[in-house]
Amino acid sequence: MKTHISRRDWLASTAGIVGTLAASSPAGGQTPPTDTTKRPGAGARPLGSRSGFETPTRTAGSPAASQTPLQDLHGTITPADLHFERHHGGVPEIDPANYKLLIHGMVQRPTVFTLDDLKRFPATSGIHFLECSGNWFGRNGGPETTPQRVCGMTSQSEWTGVPLATLFREVGADPSATWFLAEGQDAAVMTRSVPMEKAWDDAILAYAQNGEAIRPEQGYPVRLFLPGWEGNASVKWLRRLELSDRPFMTREETSKYTDTLPDGTARQFSFVFDARSIITSPAYPEQIQPGWVEIRGIAWSGRGRIARVEISTDRGQSWQSANLQGPVLPKAHVRFRHMWRWDGGETEIVSRAVDESGYEQPERALLLAARAERNKPYHLNPVVGWTIQRDGRVFSQQDPTI
Repeated sequence: MKTHISRRDWLASTAGIVGTLAASSPAGGQTPPTDTTKRPGAGARPLGSRSGFETPTRTAGSPAASQTPLQDLHGTITPADLHFERHHGGVPEIDPANYKLLIHGMVQRPTVFTLDDLKRFPATSGIHFLECSGNWFGRNGGPETTPQRVCGMTSQSEWTGVPLATLFREVGADPSATWFLAEGQDAAVMTRSVPMEKAWDDAILAYAQNGEAIRPEQGYPVRLFLPGWEGNASVKWLRRLELSDRPFMTREETSKYTDTLPDGTARQFSFVFDARSIITSPAYPEQIQPGWVEIRGIAWSGRGRIARVEISTDRGQSWQSANLQGPVLPKAHVRFRHMWRWDGGETEIVSRAVDESGYEQPERALLLAARAERNKPYHLNPVVGWTIQRDGRVFSQQDPTI
């Protein structure tokens, strides 16, 4: 039997609901207006801001690093102020009017560029992820570990700048040059050797991020950006590029950012990120109810596009393909979704990504078996998941069975 209600009665009931809501204070201690339809709201402002009801924040792992709140985000673009940060000597304050970039070495015309010089060249933009080489904090966490703490040192932006190949052609790069040195002007004087192939491919000197000038902690006013490659090689606060016919063997590529192997050798110049994924919901500290649950997460690979993401809801006994949310871009985060009917029993949910090269995200045991030193945090991308308890509480998976 249908129940009909008049417009007058509906408005009266709505007013009652509004009054009830006004009697309680939302999170953050803010007091909402009793009825937003009875008085004008705030006017236009020079700078927009989030609603006071939304409070996503980066987690500071140390004074030199912070993690993106992966569990709080939607889509694939990371707001610039929530992009993870990592620096080795603090964030320098650089006046763009005094910025200079020197390109020299094996070139015909050694040249110093200002920021205005760089902006006069034809620009390019691309949506790509950036990830720290040591982005696996799940190894240090307990059951009460969020996605942000598991691998929150990955973020995604639209990066804009001048293709590095354009500048190398401008200075007359020697065809026999096979490497170049990128040097920053931070207190650490970060330096990395990069193969010339990457410069001719898709490397850019980025001066903008998500439509605005790049943020100081991301390398303002100019950084090197190498899509799909480890973040440490995308040198920030860039001041010098030197072309050579051999790598420069800097501190950051010898004593750091190398992977020791069981035979006593070390894998060096591990630039490209392998395929990876993480479920961002349900995840700690959520509590779910029996019935239909949408499993959501992100996947990415430095080798190109993600081909598929597989989900297991039964401790790895069986796997099903998740839906990928378009567009699926190369060297970029992609959202995946999978509908799952939870019966209320205890279980584990995990995800694994496969990229277009055929590479499959490895199980943790296989990955660690290939390394001589398990305590080294670099270039780790294990399959990880979440334990669902009978009461619906979700905890980080600490002893995976797969």
